[in-house]
Amino acid sequence: MCRCDFDLPAKEQTLARLQKEASAPDLWDDQANAQRVMRDVAALESLITTWTTLETRSTDLEALVALAEETDEEEQAELSIDIAAELDELEGQYGRLEISLTLGGEYDARNAVLSLHAGAGGTEAQDWAEMMLRMYLRWGDAHDMKTEILAISSGEEAGVKSVDIRVAGSNAYGLMRSERGVHRLVRLSPFDSSHSRHTSFALVEVMPEAEAGDISVELNAADLRVDTYRASGNGGQNVQKNDTAVRITHLPTGIVVTCQNERSQNRNRESAMRVLESRLLELELEKHEAERAAIRGDHVEAGWGNQIRSYVLHPYKMVKDLRTGVETSDTSSVLDGELDDFITGYLRSQVGEPDEAKAAK
Repeated sequence: MCRCDFDLPAKEQTLARLQKEASAPDLWDDQANAQRVMRDVAALESLITTWTTLETRSTDLEALVALAEETDEEEQAELSIDIAAELDELEGQYGRLEISLTLGGEYDARNAVLSLHAGAGGTEAQDWAEMMLRMYLRWGDAHDMKTEILAISSGEEAGVKSVDIRVAGSNAYGLMRSERGVHRLVRLSPFDSSHSRHTSFALVEVMPEAEAGDISVELNAADLRVDTYRASGNGGQNVQKNDTAVRITHLPTGIVVTCQNERSQNRNRESAMRVLESRLLELELEKHEAERAAIRGDHVEAGWGNQIRSYVLHPYKMVKDLRTGVETSDTSSVLDGELDDFITGYLRSQVGEPDEAKAAK
């Protein structure tokens, strides 16, 4: 069973309070707060409905089991089929609810900004970064997430050097934060005439999307250096003839963000600012976590650069998460965006739950 506590009466009280806030005539005077309230109301309504439905169906199943015990063997055999089917469905629903209860962090319900960076290795690593981009876009599509490429830097020959993606949907950050870290690929190189085996790396950064009022670092114009330049292209009509690309440097922290995929300089600036705000928010979260860890006496790794997962395509096929032990030999499905076992395994590990998906498929 999940070790996360679920206090239904407390959740209902919180929902009632938020619904009262949502009905206030001046709610939309503060749009950022209004959006937060409406988002929290929707999330709580969905959670409470799911929980109460699960309780009702569990009670009905207990009654069906009791009825089966009072019938003859022939009727018991028929009812046992219905009981087994209902039990399987309830276990699946409980598993999904169990995961949702781990997503109670302050920012888990937020949209996410995911950044991919190719590691050393030139074209090999850049191609790997593009494979991962495709993997995350497909995962988003499968989970009704809206994905948007905010900024992208293409490789010279193939792949991408870096890309920033906005992932919008229910618990996007809470789910996507499991992907933070270094991802390692081992395969026969498609770019090497001898088809020798290559190892490539890509770094994934995941940040909660910043909202108005939650960044303690004030964005003063004097702290920002904004450079514009001509966006690169593949030639012909794709080459921009105006300085539409934008690079923003936050001078106090040294954070640099760029955006060149829009044809409008203003839109590129808006996208770059969105990524910068999210990076500053993540920087604040890292500082707070480091402070808490220091108080606890925990060892704190510098940054998010630890290797978390290996994708081996040769000499055998295996994807293995090094944090949780979750693994599968179905590499094609994983690269097509089937990441749920890995995400679930990570979330359960955060609450001390053993993961049933560790066995290789």
